Amino acid sequence: MKQKKLAHLIATILATPFVSLLPNLALADDSVLHRVVLDGSRASLLGLTDAANAGMVGQKKLEAMTTYRPGELLEAIPGVIVSQHSGEGKANQFYLRGFNLDHGTDLRTTIDDMPVNQRSHAHGQGWTDLNFLIPELAARMDYKKGPYSSTTGDFSSAGSAAITYASRLSRNIASVTVGENNFARTLLAGSPDFASGSFLYALELMRNDGPFTRPDDFKKVNAVMRYSEGFANNGFNLTAMLYRGSWNSTDQIPQRALQDGTLSNRLDTIDTTDGGAAHRYSLSGVWRRTDTDDASKVSAYLIRNQLDLFSNFTYFMDDPINGDQFSQPDRRVTGGINASHTWHTHFQGRNTDITLGSQLQNDNISNGLYKTRARQTLSTVRQDHITETSLGVYLDASTRWNEFFRTNFGLRHDAYQFKVDGDRQENSGKASDQIWSPSASLVFGPWQKTEFYLNLGNGFHSNDARATLTTVDPQSLEATAKSPGLVRSHGLELGMRSEFISNLQSSFAVYRLDFDSELSFVGDAGTTEAGRPSRRYGIEMSHNYQATDWLSIDFDAAYAKARSRDFDPAGSYVVGAVEGVAQLSANFEKLGNWSGALRLRYFGPRALIEDNSVRSRPSATLNGRISYKFSPTLKLELEGFNLSNRKDSAIDYYYASQLKGETTAKEDIHFHPLEPRSFRVMMVKSF
Repeated sequence: MKQKKLAHLIATILATPFVSLLPNLALADDSVLHRVVLDGSRASLLGLTDAANAGMVGQKKLEAMTTYRPGELLEAIPGVIVSQHSGEGKANQFYLRGFNLDHGTDLRTTIDDMPVNQRSHAHGQGWTDLNFLIPELAARMDYKKGPYSSTTGDFSSAGSAAITYASRLSRNIASVTVGENNFARTLLAGSPDFASGSFLYALELMRNDGPFTRPDDFKKVNAVMRYSEGFANNGFNLTAMLYRGSWNSTDQIPQRALQDGTLSNRLDTIDTTDGGAAHRYSLSGVWRRTDTDDASKVSAYLIRNQLDLFSNFTYFMDDPINGDQFSQPDRRVTGGINASHTWHTHFQGRNTDITLGSQLQNDNISNGLYKTRARQTLSTVRQDHITETSLGVYLDASTRWNEFFRTNFGLRHDAYQFKVDGDRQENSGKASDQIWSPSASLVFGPWQKTEFYLNLGNGFHSNDARATLTTVDPQSLEATAKSPGLVRSHGLELGMRSEFISNLQSSFAVYRLDFDSELSFVGDAGTTEAGRPSRRYGIEMSHNYQATDWLSIDFDAAYAKARSRDFDPAGSYVVGAVEGVAQLSANFEKLGNWSGALRLRYFGPRALIEDNSVRSRPSATLNGRISYKFSPTLKLELEGFNLSNRKDSAIDYYYASQLKGETTAKEDIHFHPLEPRSFRVMMVKSF
């Protein structure tokens, strides 16, 4: 009963977004209040997670991140690498646990329970565009890796990231940032009291040309309005968001174009008319109620996304006259509702949380693939109207059996319906699929402030709805096989988390992850397709050390081995699978009016072809910031990117292309350069 009252007290007094941890708080010991109230970047997770790979990044650490673009905020998750192959505006490339996740496949990302991944997308399954993210509003980010949670579902086999926006700001913010390459950004945000609650508003305006020969001319506007009442555990919020962006693209270029003088430098481009425009509008709401022995949560959302994307990866290989540029417009309305209820029970000294939840989502999509020249349509390859509906239901049970042993068991069922009305009758129709996903986690300890974890589970990702019905390739007109709607993953993991050494938090994990079918990127179509079955072995470690009152050091490292599980004379390496990644960062504060950070990121090599005969080179990036407070309400900050000015690749591919004047296609490494050293200065006024 003492633990129950303590957990309820925490839920009542904290007007912070820690509520997602509350179902576990009643299972923790009496020191839990002290641990939860700690600075969010170093809060102890002993007793609060079911795996060594799971965690929470607090607002303080998120604020300390030096990010070139908003999507890089996900690099606060140990082992995650965020890259880009197309300048600004386009969705990022993501890497985690031996995956090249392309634009988001198998990395589930949500903001305030709204899905960011877009399924059956024109350019890639699970498209994750985070350009609408305003970092200053991010109160925390919860993350998990592997298919060991019944609550996450589609796209979460490699990992998941759940970002929560604040409902109240400690102070209103006005900031202006200027930098090289015509970078300019302004932000105004506040949360005054309004009616019986709080009204949060934020407006962000930004432009950036980037360092490329053809300026990105990236322009965007972001706006957020939120009304909230109550607290994070007992209250509600209603939120409206708006994002609009437009840009030019400098896509990856072939190495031979530099060697033969076709391009003057590595920041040049082949097709100067690539680019795009996007917008996202959303309405959402979250309601929570927490009592002594139960908790309820309901969230709903309606999202309008639109993308017009123009790309040219093969130049003049398919059409020597007009070139190979193609357009992939995507327009969709996504609606959904999530609901869950948790019961907390006490029986014979054992505390159990039982959660029953459901997740309903519907996507109404119009997209296509068109051949274009300088963004003008030449012909239609395919155009489709897609309706995709899914319902996921899960049961999750967490029990503390005694002082040193607790368990989590989950069971999830997902059912999908696909409907495609295409311009070819043979590629139209209806399909459905369903899948069961059990999971189990055993947690032993803590002993000497150390816990041990055993995790097992099945997960899945959905395939593009068009792939479940396509029998004729729309480009070659050859017969093709249908793909399953849902593809299973199988995971096994051993982990440890320890705080045995004073001021040091460490976690270690070794895992195996199998996929029945790997999603792989297809360069000439600019999309993904279901590929061969795969297996990954990996090891991860993460450390946070509070060296002094003013200095903290973080070090994360991961290695993965990814191979296809079937035989093919072409080879067994998974193309693009990252092998090793690492980050080392140092953050300092409380040095009078000074604070700052340095972060070194290592992005390891990848096999670019199945037999591993062509490989990418590793890259290393050093970013940093330093800030000075003139007063409690006025701060000046200098940010620097690629401080060592390395001429590495941000990303590499290997495929065939044909330049203007070449008589045949040639296989080559195509790369997007890491942006050269640059600086930005930001003035922040709080009031």
